[in-house]
Amino acid sequence: MAKEWILNIAMNRFQLNFKRNVGPTSESIRRCAPRTLEEWREYYFKNVRTKEHIENLGRKLYVKITEVIQSEVEEITEQDCIDYMFQIVIDRTFDGYMAEIKTIYGQLEKELGVKIESAPDEWDRLYNIDFYIKINDKYIGIQIKPLNQGIQLSQIFKEKEIQQKSHEKFTNEYGGKVFYVFSTKSGEKKVIVNKEVIGEILKEMDRLRQL
Repeated sequence: MAKEWILNIAMNRFQLNFKRNVGPTSESIRRCAPRTLEEWREYYFKNVRTKEHIENLGRKLYVKITEVIQSEVEEITEQDCIDYMFQIVIDRTFDGYMAEIKTIYGQLEKELGVKIESAPDEWDRLYNIDFYIKINDKYIGIQIKPLNQGIQLSQIFKEKEIQQKSHEKFTNEYGGKVFYVFSTKSGEKKVIVNKEVIGEILKEMDRLRQL
């Protein structure tokens, strides 16, 4: 199993299984419509690539593994492995999280028709908000929460309860309410889960404009 894993990674990395090397295999086997493996083998070597060509690709793969990859493996240190684990677990998770927030932030701006500003670090710490909207001399707070299948509703409500006091403090000091915007992935796209929050924010904007 380990041997196949190494072979597969090397073959894909150096593109030895790409169409330009092995020919249009998917199209060819449909054209051949073989009933047996041997029938397909004979068709392939006669009409797509020769047996010698595939043998040469195998030899090239061997060189790539024993010369190129082996020399690269020898250069990897224990610290490289430690740093990589931190990068995957911490850095890239954070980058993905921030990318999702920025995507939802853009959708909100379009739906609300106003400029949404990033909250200062101080507001993030004191009031637990990510963004704000300024209406006259008042402010509305927005907190974006990316969700996934591992997050339960009980966790969400518990967190909201913990942060309620800081949000009330924000409202008392800056006049506007704080709204939670939950996001999730739908296919490759990030979408707002609680879309009703858009109407609630618009209503709060109208209220502040009339003060």
